[in-house]
Amino acid sequence: MGRLKSKKMIIYNVTTNIHESVHDQWLKWMQEKHIPEILATNKFSSARIVKVLIEEEMGGITYSVQYFTDSKATLEKYYLEDAPKFRQEALELFADKMLSFRTELEVISEH
Repeated sequence: MGRLKSKKMIIYNVTTNIHESVHDQWLKWMQEKHIPEILATNKFSSARIVKVLIEEEMGGITYSVQYFTDSKATLEKYYLEDAPKFRQEALELFADKMLSFRTELEVISEH
């Protein structure tokens, strides 16, 4: 059996339902501006966007954006130092066309 890494990876997962009318603008903004700026805080090692394959009753398209970081402490630092300005910008741009919720995940093992 291979040795499991003892250091736990944390995934900051932001699930967003985005209205069709602003979908293309949102996705471009996420890929070209928002995610690069979050990665530039140096609090996350990488990020990925995944599409949720579900028909939402409320309509719209749902994505999960996963940001990978080394510890809960680093994530807490992000919340304190960076998160408010990023959330504010998203609200200003997409207001009621976007609904997000956030989940913290801990990687237990990778196979």
